[in-house]
Amino acid sequence: MGEQKNIDNTSVVVLGGEMSMEDLVAVARFGAKVEFADEYCQRVKKSRALVEKWVGEERVMYGITTGFGAMCTQVISPAETTQLQRNIVLSHATSVGQPLAIEEVRATMFMVLQNVGQGFCGARLETVELYRQFLNRGLTPFAPREGSVGYLSPEAHMALVLIGEGQAYVGQELLPAQEALRRVGLAPTELSAKEGLILVSGTTSVTALGALALYDMLNAAKCADIIGSMTLEILKGTTRAFDERLMSVRPHAEQRDTAANVRNILKDSEIAAHFCNYRLQDAMSIRCIPQLHGAAKKTLNDALKTIETEINSCCDNPVIWPEGEDGEAISGCNADSSYVGIELDSACIAATMLAKMSERRNNRLVDGNLSGYPAFLIKNPGLNSGLMVPQYTQAGLLNDMKILSHPATIDGIPTCGNQEDYVAMGYNAVKKARQIVENLEFILAIELLSVYQAHQFLELDKAPATPTQAVLKEIAVTVPVMQEDIFLYPHINTIKALLHQQKIVKLVEAKTGKLL
Repeated sequence: MGEQKNIDNTSVVVLGGEMSMEDLVAVARFGAKVEFADEYCQRVKKSRALVEKWVGEERVMYGITTGFGAMCTQVISPAETTQLQRNIVLSHATSVGQPLAIEEVRATMFMVLQNVGQGFCGARLETVELYRQFLNRGLTPFAPREGSVGYLSPEAHMALVLIGEGQAYVGQELLPAQEALRRVGLAPTELSAKEGLILVSGTTSVTALGALALYDMLNAAKCADIIGSMTLEILKGTTRAFDERLMSVRPHAEQRDTAANVRNILKDSEIAAHFCNYRLQDAMSIRCIPQLHGAAKKTLNDALKTIETEINSCCDNPVIWPEGEDGEAISGCNADSSYVGIELDSACIAATMLAKMSERRNNRLVDGNLSGYPAFLIKNPGLNSGLMVPQYTQAGLLNDMKILSHPATIDGIPTCGNQEDYVAMGYNAVKKARQIVENLEFILAIELLSVYQAHQFLELDKAPATPTQAVLKEIAVTVPVMQEDIFLYPHINTIKALLHQQKIVKLVEAKTGKLL
């Protein structure tokens, strides 16, 4: 994790060293301020000095003294350099549809700062300083989310605001760029050599959206362990399936750790102890929690390694290489989004696997033939539907997740007059990952709602586990125990928010210590 400090109770992330996914989320979602370390500034200045030197020497360099993409053979004079950079921002701002969320744009700007700060891009310090001020002063460019193959268009909408074009939010208010800049005490800039290209290219949006999605997926996986444990407990399941000896003969670390989580959560459960021998073997949605959750976590942990490598990479093209006799601008394709795209395609499958098991556990809770409780967990079924239809909601959400689990990165549609004849499509992978994890959170919330309602029907003078009691107590603050049909939508949203905001994980970890 990068250096963080607190100033006037506000978290500050200092760019210059290695950054983590948590650093990105701290800035994008939780409003942490951004500072540049001296090392950061020195790297940026050194790289910029080379660009200015080479432009003065009229070297032929892609996107600096040439056109872009298929027009890379067109030489641009030094006098036209500024116009070239403005033109790339204006012409590339073509994404359409609904805007990216504010946290998604903030995460992308953070990634632009990280990219430039590696010292191989060549942007001016004053240009990235403007993005830093956007983050710190609450100005967020408007950027439509649809129509990217991995870079260019949403980033161009963001860069428009630097030159006083486009639109931006100040807080939640959408304004013309010039007015937004004025409101926060900033002025537009004129882009210089290479800067337009730097601002629109790279894996910045892909890594940004991927990091936000993965952050929530990892939290949801912990929630799945917690909720799965609570379902096992209320369905009179046996904890024998989580025996440490059983895990040792199939030594996947995430399987072992998931089983340890379940044992830890239920270690003082009088209910679980009472029913340990109630059945010889539970249904697979109960006894397979370590195996499926573990496999999903393995995939998510692999994605985390890739995301954090990408956060600390230079994804520009060309790269300004400072070493050698006079340095060199090296053209290649570090802007390709395959690494993050493939990992997030896989993470989508992992999240969908967690969701499909949650839906099956919930089905066992609401089916009176399987649970031993009243049908749909309501005292007078027939007159009341109880929790019948939330399982339909799970089914609809899960169907969407299965559709979205088709990998985006296996597709490729040539662009740029076939200069870009292969395209990674990583952006679509991370965009759907954002939707998938939200669906997962809702599916888990519905399972937890059923667990909460089921406890009224357990006719046994035995206490649930301490973590279970803490979670049930938190839910009871806002969600009533159903005696007859009620409007369920707000309660599903409330429980989903408890999951998303990590309140459930924090409540449980306060009792168990850190879950694995």
